[in-house]
Amino acid sequence: MAKPSFNENTTSVNILGPGTSITGDVSCEGDIRIDGNLIGNLKSKGKLVIGQTGSIKGEIICKNADISGVLEGKITVEELLSLKSTSKLIGDIKNTDKLNIEPGAVFTGTCNMGGIVSHKINPPVIPPQMKSGEQENSTK
Repeated sequence: MAKPSFNENTTSVNILGPGTSITGDVSCEGDIRIDGNLIGNLKSKGKLVIGQTGSIKGEIICKNADISGVLEGKITVEELLSLKSTSKLIGDIKNTDKLNIEPGAVFTGTCNMGGIVSHKINPPVIPPQMKSGEQENSTK
C-alpha cells in the first residue's frame, strides 16, 4: 500500500457546514468555505467562500472572496471580491483591488478600492483670467 505524501506547502481547506454556528473569531492559513453561521471576525490568508446558506456577522480580512450568502460587517480583500447574484452585503468594503457585482446582488454600504483613499479634496485649478484687451501670445 502506498504511503500518503505530506507536503508542507499545501494549504488546508476549511469548511463550516450548513446548520453549524460558531461565535468567536476565526483565523486560518488556507481557504475557508462558510455554509453555516459565523458571528465574529474572520482572517484568512486564502480565499473565503460564503455559500448561499452561509452568513457572517463581523469583520473579514482575506486574499479573495466569493460571496453568495449574507455578510453583515466590514470586509477587506487583497485581490478580488465577487458578490454573486444571491449575495447580501450590509456593511463596508474597506478595500479591495477588484470588485465584481452580479445583477441581483444586494450591497448597502461604502466601498474603497485601489489602496489608500485621500480624504482631502483639492479645489479645482482655475486658470487666471486675461484682462480685457489682452491677447494670448503663443509665439514667444
